[in-house]
Amino acid sequence: MVRDKEATKRKLLDAATTEFATYGIAGARVDRIAKNAGANKALIYAYFCSKEFLFETVVQEQVDAAIKAVPITPDDLPGYAGRLFDRYLEHPEVLRLMGWLRLENGFDAVPEAEVRAHADKVAAIRAAQRSGSVPDHFDAEELLSLVLHLSFLSFSSPAATRDLVVRSVARLTGT
Repeated sequence: MVRDKEATKRKLLDAATTEFATYGIAGARVDRIAKNAGANKALIYAYFCSKEFLFETVVQEQVDAAIKAVPITPDDLPGYAGRLFDRYLEHPEVLRLMGWLRLENGFDAVPEAEVRAHADKVAAIRAAQRSGSVPDHFDAEELLSLVLHLSFLSFSSPAATRDLVVRSVARLTGT
């Protein structure tokens, strides 16, 4: 029987996403990842070399997916914040993974894709401010930080929280 390497890697990544989001790097167990993927533990090391590199791969994949799924709309930052909120609600593992990354590697630990996307988002907001479509009473970097942080607020009611996020960003941007 021929093994489908890509399908096995996908199963390992999916199982690792759940494991790392739940337990972080230190608490995650390679045995559980392999078992939940229906794969041999040795394949994790064959495909990813180490648990740490598997974690980095999972985080990078999740960050890339989030960036792709929710492109910035600088002329509609409240809508962007609402879409980010929706994404985090649908995929809470992203925030959990980023929390574990920072807890275990320091606050400045940021995936390269996030660094690039952040710079692009700041540039887009800055351009919108120059064109007058976004107020400039906050620096573009500050405004993006506020929008991003508001987008992952969490209260007892997701609908009420989403509304608060959108209204808050609308107030920040004067829209």
